[in-house]
Amino acid sequence: MNVETVRLMMNMFDRDNDGTISFNEFIGLWNYIEKWKACFQTYDLDGSGTIDTMELQKALRGFGYNLSEQIVSLIVTKYDVCGRGDISFDNFVQSCVTVQTLTDAFRRIDVAGTGVVTMTYEQVRCKLRLKNDV
Repeated sequence: MNVETVRLMMNMFDRDNDGTISFNEFIGLWNYIEKWKACFQTYDLDGSGTIDTMELQKALRGFGYNLSEQIVSLIVTKYDVCGRGDISFDNFVQSCVTVQTLTDAFRRIDVAGTGVVTMTYEQVRCKLRLKNDV
């Protein structure tokens, strides 16, 4: 896995925030990775070992995220390190967790549940800073 995905998962499972993963935290992380692996294999429809834009869109819809084809293409472009139009397992996990994190942050701001928020420039900068710390 790439360094960013490992950092992301370490932050998620370091429950006591001591900068390390205890044995029990590791077990939780291992189970989490195994679930993602099964999910990845479910949506890797052509068995290529990578997820393309169409497969990612199906996966995200399966998770309840109805994103446009244009947004999904942008996600693939961001996480496609080889420039082939698809993403590897670790980048799939990282992209899905990022979508979840951003959606959760959006929902906290969208208190009316309308799907539309108005933010100041400073709020956007703060949210981006927090996202980069996740």
